[in-house]
Amino acid sequence: QVQLVESGGGLVQPGGSLRLSCAASGSGFSINDMSWYRQAPGKERELVAIISSGGSTHYADSVKGRFTISRDNAENTVYLQMNSLKPEDTGVYYCKIGWKSRGSYFNGWGQGTQVTVSS
Repeated sequence: QVQLVESGGGLVQPGGSLRLSCAASGSGFSINDMSWYRQAPGKERELVAIISSGGSTHYADSVKGRFTISRDNAENTVYLQMNSLKPEDTGVYYCKIGWKSRGSYFNGWGQGTQVTVSS
């Protein structure tokens, strides 16, 4: 079984920065895509960024040029560096990780971390 633990959220002023982390732990698995989603109050969860096992990345238009997704394969960890934060970036951020274990594919979500951008 794979467990995901997120960290790094908080309150930041507009224009500030935050770095989110999501670490996967367990045994007998290999990680595929790693991604970050967010959900603002009253809105549906949306994809923010995704990084493949080969390092290819894709970003939502709203965060391009401000957010950077990266991964540390040795540590089974995905990061989201968020710069030039705006109030509309406020929401609960969730990591989502896909992995292969014993010939089958699985997806799992982190517990979510609150990001609030406000002056």
